[in-house]
Amino acid sequence: MQPLQGVTVVALEHAVAAPFATRQLADLGARVIKIERPGLGDFARGYDTRVRGLCSHFVWTNRSKESLTLDLKHPRAAELLIRLIVERADVVVQNLAPGAAARMGVCFDALQGRRPDLIVCDISGYGDDADHPGPYRDKKAYDLLIQSESGFVSVTGTPDEPSKAGLSVADIAAGMYAYSNILAALLQRKIDGRGRRIDISMLEAMGEWMGYPMYYTFDGAPPPPRAGAAHATIYPYGPFPTGDGRTVMLGLQNEREWQQFCDKVLQQPGLARDERFAGNAQRSSHRAALRELIVQAFSTMSADEVAARLEAAQIANAQVNDLAGLWAHPQLAARQRWREVDSPAGPIAALLPPGSWDDSEPRMGGIPAVGQHTDAILGELGLPPGAIDELRAQGAI
Repeated sequence: MQPLQGVTVVALEHAVAAPFATRQLADLGARVIKIERPGLGDFARGYDTRVRGLCSHFVWTNRSKESLTLDLKHPRAAELLIRLIVERADVVVQNLAPGAAARMGVCFDALQGRRPDLIVCDISGYGDDADHPGPYRDKKAYDLLIQSESGFVSVTGTPDEPSKAGLSVADIAAGMYAYSNILAALLQRKIDGRGRRIDISMLEAMGEWMGYPMYYTFDGAPPPPRAGAAHATIYPYGPFPTGDGRTVMLGLQNEREWQQFCDKVLQQPGLARDERFAGNAQRSSHRAALRELIVQAFSTMSADEVAARLEAAQIANAQVNDLAGLWAHPQLAARQRWREVDSPAGPIAALLPPGSWDDSEPRMGGIPAVGQHTDAILGELGLPPGAIDELRAQGAI
């Protein structure tokens, strides 16, 4: 039995942050009913067609869910949504524009009287608290914009140019905190029987993840420099080219490793006594000179030869894989982390989410077509087929 079996989540969600949170609840066995617009559904379905005609974002964040299409501007559809929540839901998750869910009556204050044990999680860019709205509450918030507002872009990239992350890191951060807070609220409900409202801000989620660089600049100290794929403040820790045109990623954490690196990898033991490189702060300050020495030493070796020396010296190292390398990673294959999930385009490979239990594994259900479960869910609410057909003819579903 999965830990969230029996828990029902109603999700008014789109894009990435909320769908990522609710997919993880579904992984643990929760029933997730995704509310979508009739016809097109979640607009993230249209971002691209890279997965046999399906969107890569949607495939990643929406497996194991049921799709119910409702035109929430239609009064009958809005009534059905409230009824579904009151009669069936344990958790409501929404990442509509600030205030939009409340205007439909889908908010903690409006629902608490009818369902005092209901958990409502609101996800927004800057927070949606009526008591402390802040000047940015109604500002549009997309992932890249929050990466910028949170200072993330300022510490990412090269010395010449800042850069965004190559994935939706602000959405992922918000989704992770929504997921963990919902789990905590479900545990708390076991104790006191009460529901509660959870307010998740993308800016605050990224603010937490920016804790190290914020403290690095404590009391007005200068920020960590942008260092491309290298570590900003520890050196050598980053990518280095080898003689065969490939790249090796390596990282040193302490002086013992520095001694080993000079002796067994560079085979220049005297370098460990060079005053320019005595301690990490000095190595980081003189990284250009040290990089030149390392690149020169590696230029006579292949990437495999460098890796072999690093392994022999017990220096942390990694390949700089592309995405094809991730799909084919031998460690994921050896640990049997791949499964297949159903989809409107047929079976699709899917990576198990992190975490292995000795007695079960996450649910890996199908990716729904738009409105695939509408008739079945409305039937559970007692609507006969004729009434469902009438609602469809009216454009309510």
